[in-house]
Amino acid sequence: MPAIASFYGILILMHLTRKEHNPPHIHAYYGDYDASFSIETGDILFGKFPQKGTALVKEFILKYRADLLEMWNTEIYKKLPPLQ
Repeated sequence: MPAIASFYGILILMHLTRKEHNPPHIHAYYGDYDASFSIETGDILFGKFPQKGTALVKEFILKYRADLLEMWNTEIYKKLPPLQ
């Protein structure tokens, strides 16, 4: 599972295989927390994440939604800049 970005201690990853299930999503890790977030809505699909971390991941998804969907659809990995 390639790392897409890292910011404020949050690691963002994505499976890039056709075996990965829909809907399009990313995986976020922060300390002992991990969750899957919908690329389309930014909502948590599975797992638990702290409130502030959830807001940061949603901001990241909003900023890079087109890039994330392109990676999901093409399976071509690229690193994205962190939030600042």
